[in-house]
Amino acid sequence: MSIVFLNYFLFALGFALLVKGANWLIDGAIALARRFKISEITIGLTIVAFGTSAPELVVNILSSLRTSGELVVGNIVGSNIANLGLGLGVAGLLAPLVVKKSIIRKEIPMGILGIILIYLLAAHPGKLPEILTITRFGGLILFLGFCSFLYFIWKAEKEGELPKPEKIKMKLSFAIFLAAIGLGGLALGGELVVGNAIQIAENWGVSEKLVGLTLVAIGTSLPELVTSVVAVRKNKSDIAVGNIVGSNVFNIFWVLGVSAMIAPIEYSASLIVDLAVLFAITIFFVLATFLGKSGFNLFFWRKKLGVFGRENILNRFGAAILLIAYFAYLAFVFWRG
Repeated sequence: MSIVFLNYFLFALGFALLVKGANWLIDGAIALARRFKISEITIGLTIVAFGTSAPELVVNILSSLRTSGELVVGNIVGSNIANLGLGLGVAGLLAPLVVKKSIIRKEIPMGILGIILIYLLAAHPGKLPEILTITRFGGLILFLGFCSFLYFIWKAEKEGELPKPEKIKMKLSFAIFLAAIGLGGLALGGELVVGNAIQIAENWGVSEKLVGLTLVAIGTSLPELVTSVVAVRKNKSDIAVGNIVGSNVFNIFWVLGVSAMIAPIEYSASLIVDLAVLFAITIFFVLATFLGKSGFNLFFWRKKLGVFGRENILNRFGAAILLIAYFAYLAFVFWRG
């Protein structure tokens, strides 16, 4: 077996472990959360989002230890674009997705703020160098933003704004076992993905940025995609949407924050283009949910839903545009090289 073939095999094996490990972690975490009567929206925004963001966390921590800054930022930005374009695109094609007003008013603005912070924490006033750096202090700011995000969700849960889920039957010991073995699969899978992704980049003579924005980003977004699709099939729109939105917030504030605190992250200024794409696709998602229930009749939309109506919908048309936009972005990334 040649070294090159072995790299691809271990790379694929790593992704398989990431997906399986995330699924086990999610199943165990949901069982634990429901045992204590936590709402499905909160489960999606926190427990499930943490589980599906765990691959990004593992990959980025290992990348930070290897000082692969472009892989770190490329993975986060590419993964978030994949979550919205690929994850919500596919899930929304299967069935229209109801988006609660709390997500539009609180969680999505947090995601937009995170996109802006990735740039502001690295850029120097008055100039734009070729290499941008997120320092440990910048990582701490992102981490504090993550803590505030959790506080908002906890406050909403405590005030009873969120509906309670049905009970689930799973022994406490088995739920803990699933979560633990899932974390083990994520750790091993992350090590295989990072090491072999860097080696593949060297073999092909391409940058770590390209690998991070494509192979690693899509691979670490598979848990979000699989989870949202399964949630839609089970008519759990709250978990499907909460998983994607929560995961994007986790990726920026938690994953990138922790990674930067471990070691300062340097990345190419050319990634600002990808940040702009993430910003644009996030804004489109919000607009699409406003228009989803009534097509593009703005008068009817305002009268029926209100700007922050409780029944904002991502319909199949909006989902299709998200999916097309994602594949167009992939084509642009490969064209750019």
